[in-house]
Amino acid sequence: MLLDTASLYFRAFYGVPDSVKAPGGQPVNAARGLLDIIAKIVSTYEPTHVVACWDDDWRPEWRVQLIPSYKTHRVVVEVETGPDVEEMPDPLEAQIPLIRESLDLLGIPIVGAAEHEADDVIGTLATDAGMPVDIVTGDRDLFQLVDDAAAVRVVYTARGMSNLEIVTDDVVHAKYGVAPRQYADFAVLRGDASDGLPGVAGIGEKTAATLLTAHADLAGIVAAATAGEGMSAGVRTKIAAGADYLAVAPTVVRVVRDLDLPTFDATLRQVSPDAAAFADQWGLGTAFARATKAIAARIATA
Repeated sequence: MLLDTASLYFRAFYGVPDSVKAPGGQPVNAARGLLDIIAKIVSTYEPTHVVACWDDDWRPEWRVQLIPSYKTHRVVVEVETGPDVEEMPDPLEAQIPLIRESLDLLGIPIVGAAEHEADDVIGTLATDAGMPVDIVTGDRDLFQLVDDAAAVRVVYTARGMSNLEIVTDDVVHAKYGVAPRQYADFAVLRGDASDGLPGVAGIGEKTAATLLTAHADLAGIVAAATAGEGMSAGVRTKIAAGADYLAVAPTVVRVVRDLDLPTFDATLRQVSPDAAAFADQWGLGTAFARATKAIAARIATA
């Protein structure tokens, strides 16, 4: 089980009231909410291994160089020598160390990679897992990794933790009219305002799906447009106008699958004996207990 950790702690922060505080008055709603998410998904989907995938760089410069608008609307401070500072509510930012320590006490390794996003870590681990994989995320960009043949699916959280959706090949096709292997090209054509990706002007989801069904991938679409066949004159004009964008966008949108990651052990294990005191200190007792119980139950049946 690969956790898109930032996606989950943002969801927890906005889903749990900010009145949830530690005994000292510090906000702990995101930390408590994340613990409850972990308890639910471990109990429901019974993984043997769990990894908290981390954004060591949420907006890698190499992606920005290709598409300068990439996530630019989320930047608070530009940093020349490291990752830009992402817009984040102060009460959530203050909980990040607490979240990391909670994961450590639960025995869940935090894995990131310099100059790469959590998506790239997830892509690499899903590709090399050698076992069935559940990716827990609210980010549909990761639909590109869904692969029934390799037993890779997405546990999609966008509709809330009480309405989780298992995304398989058929689900992606039913939603968008494309196969998961085509999803990245589909996203390139359509664009995504939430990531600052403009897409090809005038090409929406329906046209993008139609083009990919007819021509398999972006290379096929561009080749057909250049040859003046397989689409209307109007669509050919739009593809030609977006040529510069189409030359670079696939590299930005496709997740990296071949990172050199550190060695770690993601096998579920007994929670650290230090967890109880930590949970009491931060007012996380009940949530930590639920996560601990879920992990213990899974270990007992593994």
